[in-house]
Amino acid sequence: MPANKLKRFLDENHIRYISIRHSPAYTAQETAASAHIPGKEVIKTVMLYIDGELAMAVLPSTRMLDLELLRHVADAESVTLATENQFKDRFPDCEAGAMPPFGNLYEMPVYVDRSVTLDEQIAFNAGSHAELIQLDYGDYERLVHPIIAEFAYMTKARV
Repeated sequence: MPANKLKRFLDENHIRYISIRHSPAYTAQETAASAHIPGKEVIKTVMLYIDGELAMAVLPSTRMLDLELLRHVADAESVTLATENQFKDRFPDCEAGAMPPFGNLYEMPVYVDRSVTLDEQIAFNAGSHAELIQLDYGDYERLVHPIIAEFAYMTKARV
C-alpha cells in the first residue's frame, strides 16, 4: 500500500490523522469532491526543479503556482516544473502524481504557500489516487519544517 511509509512516520511521531478512502481522482479538485472536503483544505504537491534540485511546492487545490514568485522566494536563478518522468523514481512507494507533501521523507525541500497555514486541517494524497490523509496543519509544519512564503494565486474554486 502506498500510504504505509507515511502512516508509519505519522504513527512514530504520535500524530493524529484520518485516512479517507475515496473513488479514484486525479486532480486536487476532483479529490476534494470525491472525498467531500472543501477544495481549499485539500492541498496539492507540485514538483519543481529549483536551480537544478528537485523540490516540492505545496498549495491549496484552489490556487495556482506562480513560478516567478517562487523563484524570488527561493532566491534562485531558475524554477521549472518537473515532469512526471523526471521525478517518479524518487517516489517508488507512490502512484505517479499522488505523492504526499512530505519532502523530508524523500530528501528534498518543501515550500508551502502561506495560504495553507490559514486552515486548521489539511488533506492530501497519501501516495495513491484513492486515499487522503487529513491532519492538523500545525502537526504537518512541525514534522516537515517547510519554507513558508507567498507564491500562489487564487483560481475559481469549483468545490
